[in-house]
Amino acid sequence: MIAVDAGGAGVLEAADLVHAHFATRVGVFSDPPDATDREFLHRGLPYYDAAALEQRQLRALGVSDVEVIPRPVEGTHDEGSILPRWCAERGYRTILFVSTTDHSRRTRRVLRRELRGSAVAVRVLYSKYSLFNPDAWWRSRTGIRIEIVEAEKLLLDILRHPLS
Repeated sequence: MIAVDAGGAGVLEAADLVHAHFATRVGVFSDPPDATDREFLHRGLPYYDAAALEQRQLRALGVSDVEVIPRPVEGTHDEGSILPRWCAERGYRTILFVSTTDHSRRTRRVLRRELRGSAVAVRVLYSKYSLFNPDAWWRSRTGIRIEIVEAEKLLLDILRHPLS
């Protein structure tokens, strides 16, 4: 399973997991057009579908079994709320969830909380191809910005769910 915002780093990591026989298939979240995308379509421009791109990339990397989760998600909490039922419907007992280095701690909290009590075990992995370097985030403005935003989101999650 690839996090909705993991992008190419998630695709590469998921393909590596399949080739190393840790997984047999990869799940990606659907990417229906939003209001901006619909306006581009209205003006005759093509729609950039992230899920379709991830499918093509995975297949080009030799992953033949790719499932699209048909429910749109906007972030981690949506992913967590969708996965328990989606996994149960398919009989999945274990999932590897690929995230990015900056996002994996909060993702782990959310998914463990949402999957608690279900028959599904989850392991959150971060992609070694992620651009964010947790050991040197302070060396760039982008790294500082990402660290601040993720720290705020993690703090909010801890405050809202202190026992997760």
